[in-house]
Amino acid sequence: VQLQASGGGLVQPGGSLRLSCATSGFAFSRQTMLWYRQAPGKQRESIATITSSGTTYYKDSVKGRFTISRDNAKNTVFLQMNSLKPEDTAVYFCSAPSVGNYWGQGTLVTGLQ
Repeated sequence: VQLQASGGGLVQPGGSLRLSCATSGFAFSRQTMLWYRQAPGKQRESIATITSSGTTYYKDSVKGRFTISRDNAKNTVFLQMNSLKPEDTAVYFCSAPSVGNYWGQGTLVTGLQ
């Protein structure tokens, strides 16, 4: 099982980024996928979920700003992040909890002050 997040970077307040997480080694289209983030000195938290049928859920702090989506043909899950804030600074990971405890390296998003 592999999960490779990419697309992070430096961003001004109010800016946007689109993260991707390419996966392999499991039946992607059947799995609920989640995006997590871990800010410096804080615990990892889940922020967005998409089920195999496309239903989405969001943590309140990102609702209305972030959008999770998936491309089953490419085994990839995306996170469109708009109206970014400095407090969105974190390493972002994707995961498929039903598959197991796999995380990959994550991708760093740094919101500038």
